Amino acid sequence: MLDKIDLKDIEKIALKAGQEVIEIYNKDFKVEYKDDKSPLTIADLKANDIICQSLISLYPNIPILSEENKKIEYNDRKDWEYYWCIDPIDGTKEFIKKNGDFTINIALIYKNSPILGVVYAPVLKDMYSAKKDNGAFKNGVKLPIKRDDNKLVVVASKSHLSPETEEYINSLELNGRELIKISKGSSLKLCMVAEGVADIYPRLAPTMEWDTTAADAIVREAGKMCYDFELDTPMVYNKENLLNPWFVVR
Repeated sequence: MLDKIDLKDIEKIALKAGQEVIEIYNKDFKVEYKDDKSPLTIADLKANDIICQSLISLYPNIPILSEENKKIEYNDRKDWEYYWCIDPIDGTKEFIKKNGDFTINIALIYKNSPILGVVYAPVLKDMYSAKKDNGAFKNGVKLPIKRDDNKLVVVASKSHLSPETEEYINSLELNGRELIKISKGSSLKLCMVAEGVADIYPRLAPTMEWDTTAADAIVREAGKMCYDFELDTPMVYNKENLLNPWFVVR
């Protein structure tokens, strides 16, 4: 299946959705709230339509799980071999704040592991992508990129920094290195670890599967891993409960 999917096609879909999102981002827009109190804008819905319709057109036999689609019961998806996992705008709060820290996430999952991922940041114009056994890239440059080893760079959530995450960061062994803390929104945090500009991203707070799958694929192809915090094993997906466990990317 994977060899039949052109990563460039998925990048183009993310780019097309990003162009629509930017048009809305640059105007005034209405913010609504879902049942779980999370924000929703017309940009989320339009990006979702573009991504889902494009994927259905190219790959009609691969099911789609998206944050903005009707939730699919576990009994209907538990036997999926391949499926797309979509977050049309990851970081809607950052989108609303107009700080640029939001992304469009498209992942392909095989059983319970991400094997392809595209993360596009429309304001930054940064395209991260990866396909299993083919490496990870940022704007066409292979990841990771080397940097200063005398610093321990930790990236954490801009809008959801929990006390547990802060405690974890403060407990890290520095071994003579300087601790640098960076706040960032959306799946860009995972991408920063994949890229090598950050060493570690701890998330001891709630996230959903669609928040991480695409960037997790990029992390893995860059030679890093997204670990379940309690089990210290690689994250798995398509669980009955789509809530992620606490995790650490390193």
